[in-house]
Amino acid sequence: MAGNPDSIWKQALAVLGACAVLYFGGFWAMQHWRTRRGPWEVNFQTTAEGTPWLTIAAPDLGVTNVQVLFPGTNLPPLSAPVTVTFDEPTRGAALPFGRVKFLDTTFLPGTVTFDLFGHEIELLPRTLIVNKREHPWRSGERLELPAR
Repeated sequence: MAGNPDSIWKQALAVLGACAVLYFGGFWAMQHWRTRRGPWEVNFQTTAEGTPWLTIAAPDLGVTNVQVLFPGTNLPPLSAPVTVTFDEPTRGAALPFGRVKFLDTTFLPGTVTFDLFGHEIELLPRTLIVNKREHPWRSGERLELPAR
C-alpha cells in the first residue's frame, strides 16, 4: 500500500528543515568556538633612529603591551606604526619588516612564527618562544634582541 503523497512531502520537508537547522547551528557554534579568543595583534614600528620594534597583544588572553626591540638593527623609519591582526590565513603576507614563517589561524589566536632579523619569534597562546626558548607571557614586558 502506497503512502499518502502529501504525508511523504511533509516528512521530507521536516527532515530537510531539521538537517538545515543542525547544519547552520553547528556551523555557527564551530565558528564561535574558533574565533572566541580573538586574534594576535602585532604593531610594527621603528624609533626615530630606525630601530625596529614590535608590540604584541592578545587582549582576550590577557596579553597586552609586550614589546620586542631589535637594537643594533636600523631601518628607514616607518612613516606610521602598522598594526597587523592575524585573524585569517592570508594575514602577514606583507609585513613592514621581517617575514611570517608559519601561520595557523584555525582556532584563534592560533600560532604565528616570525623570522625577524635572524631571530625566530613564535606567538602561542600558552607562551612566547624566542629563538627556540620558552618565555612566559608578561604583559608590559620589554625584550631586547640585539642584531645577529
